[in-house]
Amino acid sequence: MPQYKKEITSWKSGGGKTVTFIVTKDCQLACKYCYLVGKNSKERMPWEIAKQAIDYILSRENEFKEESVIWDFIGGEPFLEIELIDKICDYIKVEMFSHNHHWFNSYRFSFSTNGINYHEDKVQRFIEKNRKHLSVGITIDGTEIKHDLNRIYKISGKGSYQDVAHNIPLWLKQFPEAATKVTISSADIPYIKESVLHLYSLGIHEVNINCVFEDVWKEGDDLLFEDQLIQLADAIIEKGYYNDYACSFFSEFVGKSLDCVLQNQNWCGAGKMLAVDAAGNFYPCTRFAQYSLRNKKAWIIGNVYDGIDENKLRPFLTLDRCTQSTQECIDCEVAEGCAWCQGENYDAADTPTIYQRSTAICKMHKARVHANNYYWNKLHFKLNLEGMDDVNKSLQTV
Repeated sequence: MPQYKKEITSWKSGGGKTVTFIVTKDCQLACKYCYLVGKNSKERMPWEIAKQAIDYILSRENEFKEESVIWDFIGGEPFLEIELIDKICDYIKVEMFSHNHHWFNSYRFSFSTNGINYHEDKVQRFIEKNRKHLSVGITIDGTEIKHDLNRIYKISGKGSYQDVAHNIPLWLKQFPEAATKVTISSADIPYIKESVLHLYSLGIHEVNINCVFEDVWKEGDDLLFEDQLIQLADAIIEKGYYNDYACSFFSEFVGKSLDCVLQNQNWCGAGKMLAVDAAGNFYPCTRFAQYSLRNKKAWIIGNVYDGIDENKLRPFLTLDRCTQSTQECIDCEVAEGCAWCQGENYDAADTPTIYQRSTAICKMHKARVHANNYYWNKLHFKLNLEGMDDVNKSLQTV
């Protein structure tokens, strides 16, 4: 019997391996901005495929040397397959223990869910059983108007806000530090400010928000976007939300130039992550599975039967910022924080390459930089004034 490892109470941060199970391609919703163009109700991961993927990964401890692991479950909507996920997670825990694996007690089960069936007994039983090693994010896009603009039921076309909002109090009670993820597309730019403030009012303290990477932006969207962010900045600063709340649009690390030697890393972990689908195929990221691609063929790097083909994976291991960016992007004075999606780069490229960076969000990033600079200048000015007031009050009492 392996020696029992004492429970590790703190999650080992950084350097983790992300292993994603595409457990289903079905979803209750048909979100208008969703990049999953091939969702369907037929492709469900068989237990045998999941087991074989786990056996392959855990039996190669020397190849997967990362300090920690995130066992990630996506769909479609992953909680539609909660019975399968529960069986997978039980097997993972038993196998990591029996292998005396270095990931034992250094792991997370991670979910991003639409929140519709979060309250169901079978989902809640799973959460209670795995709470210490669980990360769950519910996607709620903001106000009811903004949420229902995009996040609609696939059959009725009805908005899903009320069904999701109903489960937010339970979710926050279980995960009080949890963050939500908001997606911005062209149609919902006018609702950004009120949506972020609405999420704060629900008790969500961290709002991760981003623009879609696809080429959906219209002339003038960047100006509307900047105006909304400036209005949001004013509200956050004037009402003091910055003390207890966060919005990822505002960061001190956005909008600076980048050193092409010291800051030349790839934006995402495509190739370092691993995804597996219902057929047992391995991908460098879920965005390279066929149901994520509009124009290109899936980029398969192996399968659960034959393992990973290092030759098909190798191009991802040489990716960095400069190998895939235009000279304009490399020389850009506000390049820091300008993101990209490796899968969208591949899908939007002129040829089947991962070395052609998509720049559809260029104007949106620059608008964000303008608003971000406004936010930090205004915040620092306010804090300096408050600091001077404190000094004056101290002098008056001397």
